[in-house]
Amino acid sequence: MEENLDKSGGGKRIQESMEITLRPIELSDVEDFMVWAADDKVTRFCLWDTYTSKEQALNYIKNYAIPHPWLKVICIENRAIGAISVTPGSGFDQCRAELGYVLSYKYWCKGIVTRAVQMVASTIFKEWPHLERLQATVATDNEGSKRVLEKAGFQREGVLRKYIVIKGKPKDVVMFSLLSTDFLV
Repeated sequence: MEENLDKSGGGKRIQESMEITLRPIELSDVEDFMVWAADDKVTRFCLWDTYTSKEQALNYIKNYAIPHPWLKVICIENRAIGAISVTPGSGFDQCRAELGYVLSYKYWCKGIVTRAVQMVASTIFKEWPHLERLQATVATDNEGSKRVLEKAGFQREGVLRKYIVIKGKPKDVVMFSLLSTDFLV
């Protein structure tokens, strides 16, 4: 998610007065969901494949997104333009959770994801008091997403080689983290 380079042609960051909200996803969000989930530019760094049908999207929303422990859509004027999730660890990993996000291409480069990540970071440690660490892995060639996390106060920890498979290819990722004791929380 490129934050500073404007690929949409507008050249403007999101207005500070424009309210970004997070809310649970609903089945009625399917048309908005398809805008980003069916776009190869958006799904390039996603673990999941580009969606090709509304039925596939409805199935995902109904069976995965709605029951997810913490998945919200990123909204402007209550219209879903992306999604953000926190997936908790379990057992010995219960002190940490994985952050993920996706945003419609037309809204890239406007500071929206950075603000959404900051919103999540400011509340998730209160919502889940057992949580000590919020982490995110980013493909080494995903410059925009790395910048999002850095601007949101996450610390870069290092590169994990051949850590994940994206679109059938093993990828190196950069690990980022934010601790419950970090000053921004």
